[in-house]
Amino acid sequence: MSADTFAHEKKYRGDNFIEKLSKHFLTICGAGALGSNLIDNLSRSGVSQIRVIDFDRVEKSNLSTQIYADADVGALKVDALKNKVFRNIGAEIEAVNKKLEASNVKQLLKKSTLVLDCFDNNAARQCIQDEVRGKKTPCLHVGLYEDYAEVVWDEKYRVPKDQAQGDVCDYPLARNIAMLACIVATEEILSFCLDAKPRFGSWSITLKDLAIRPLVV
Repeated sequence: MSADTFAHEKKYRGDNFIEKLSKHFLTICGAGALGSNLIDNLSRSGVSQIRVIDFDRVEKSNLSTQIYADADVGALKVDALKNKVFRNIGAEIEAVNKKLEASNVKQLLKKSTLVLDCFDNNAARQCIQDEVRGKKTPCLHVGLYEDYAEVVWDEKYRVPKDQAQGDVCDYPLARNIAMLACIVATEEILSFCLDAKPRFGSWSITLKDLAIRPLVV
């Protein structure tokens, strides 16, 4: 990477912010509308120690909400994402093409100083929560439903009992709410990695009234 790549961030965050970020290893679970855009944000913010876990391939229907291009259709999402991050910013991330389950969650989340749960199914979210709570690993859950999103630290997070019906990305403005969620999550992650006293804020986000509020539980 060029010395000037993060010139703007250095003015705001200080000359040693890259060194601080390099001390953290982030595991992002899911490479869909949330995971792909979040990794794009984080890598462009100077985060380079990233592992992404997903087992899906890019489909045409993904192109409106995720960072993939038409040329990526048919490719493994994690591989396409790894290639994009390298082309965009020159950073190498770890791509894991596996389905996260109870049998492999310990192996897949190892070394993580922060876990980001961006999955779209409750069974995988539960696996993550069981593991991070057992290991006391910090975890941020990011989720969508139509025009509503949440960015919630694990201490306040409850895995939904019932799986939402349908694909949340079928919602007409799905990309807008996904981008808002990723922006809020990115700020929480950077606070966690860089601040002497991280914010640890949990947030609810709605498009209906364009509101981002502290989450009340």
